Amino acid sequence: MVPVQMNPMATQGLTEMYRQQRAMVDQAREIQQASKAGPVETAQSVSGAGAVKGSGFGDLFNQFVGEVNEKQLASTQAANDLLSGKDVPLHQAMIAMQEAGVAFQLMVEVRNKLLEGYQELMRMQI
Repeated sequence: MVPVQMNPMATQGLTEMYRQQRAMVDQAREIQQASKAGPVETAQSVSGAGAVKGSGFGDLFNQFVGEVNEKQLASTQAANDLLSGKDVPLHQAMIAMQEAGVAFQLMVEVRNKLLEGYQELMRMQI
């Protein structure tokens, strides 16, 4: 079996996803620090590295799921084009499939963490 070597072009998409994840983590830390320091601010008043004016958590999550869906559709299209004999390089199809897989895994993990947080809140006694 031949070892797989990572293509530098393939890591660009992963680097972008990692940058977006870091921006969301930084924004969450800013919100957490602001809530400890004083009254809780809304998403409209927090200026973070990815804050969109007027968007709530639901809108952010819907956007995230939409982006994952777009990656899945692009992956499916690349695989179909490859199988139908169109002039699609194999490495681009594989990169698209890996990006879609990583994005889906991230979405599942985010969902799991949200469910764990919700379950923890439900276990709290008032």
